[in-house]
Amino acid sequence: MTIKMISFTFFASISSSRCAHRIESVEMAMDIEQVVRISKALADPARLRIYQAIAAKKEVFCGELVERQRLTPGTVSHHLKILADAQLIECRREGQFVYNRATPETMKRYTEALAKLGRWR
Repeated sequence: MTIKMISFTFFASISSSRCAHRIESVEMAMDIEQVVRISKALADPARLRIYQAIAAKKEVFCGELVERQRLTPGTVSHHLKILADAQLIECRREGQFVYNRATPETMKRYTEALAKLGRWR
């Protein structure tokens, strides 16, 4: 389920006066929990390298990631689950093999959300 946060307003009163400062957020195309989930997923260097390897190709077989990253199959599987939970990749099974592909639309929405967080209106 995706929740679209339209906007929120934060009022901070200053003790020396009775005026309030109003700070408004910009419209977010991605909820803040999803931004945090993606940020955490990409914060691990090994996971970021795995994501980069997947994003560089149309699809990547799990065995290729194990060989290229020099990690155990269990470790790669753990990292792939976190990337999939963050919706950064999609996995599909074909027989006994699992193929992974990046979801560029998620990364696009993520970078747009980060850019909006950094701007004031």
